[in-house]
Amino acid sequence: MERKVEYSFYRLDVWKLGMKLVNEIYTITNKFPSEEKFGLTSQVRRAAISVPLNIAEGSIKRTKKDFASFVRIALGSLMETMTCFEIAINLHYVEKMEYEKMQKLIQELYFKLIALDKFLTGKTNNN
Repeated sequence: MERKVEYSFYRLDVWKLGMKLVNEIYTITNKFPSEEKFGLTSQVRRAAISVPLNIAEGSIKRTKKDFASFVRIALGSLMETMTCFEIAINLHYVEKMEYEKMQKLIQELYFKLIALDKFLTGKTNNN
């Protein structure tokens, strides 16, 4: 798909990883039991979608502090996504290999979001 406008968030690694997360979540949750359609499937999809949505929305804010607030919301949604996956593995809805793949992707995104938040707020390990 060709984009007519190149928005700044398209260049952010965290947004790209967030979009990858959404794609992976949809692929995996397609295999969840049908009775979970309005339960865990819906919840984990909404949580995952919230990650790139908040990054995109925050990227257009006037200040770095405002953007950082949206990054922290994205982090919260990411942790919600991980918790949903913990539930899914406990219910045997996902296989160990899928779980480990998601855990790795979530961890990478988590650390990149933390780094972006620190950059935006001017916080370093020395502060």
